[in-house]
Amino acid sequence: MVILVVGMLVCVAIALVVVGLVAVPARREGREVLTSRGEDLVAVVRDRTTAAVETARDKISSASTNDGD
Repeated sequence: MVILVVGMLVCVAIALVVVGLVAVPARREGREVLTSRGEDLVAVVRDRTTAAVETARDKISSASTNDGD
C-alpha cells in the first residue's frame, strides 16, 4: 500500500513539473493557457459547481432546522 501511495505522489510531482515547464512560461509571455472553448467550459463548470454548493447548503440548512422539531 505504501508503494502505491508513493507511486501516486511521484506521478503528481512529475505532472506539476510538466505544468511548470509548459504553462508557466507560456502565461508569462502573455499566451493563454486555454482556448476560448476551454475558458467557456471552465466558466460553465464553475457556475454549475456554485449552484450545486448553494443547493446543498440550502438542503443542509433546512434539514438542520427540521431536526429540532
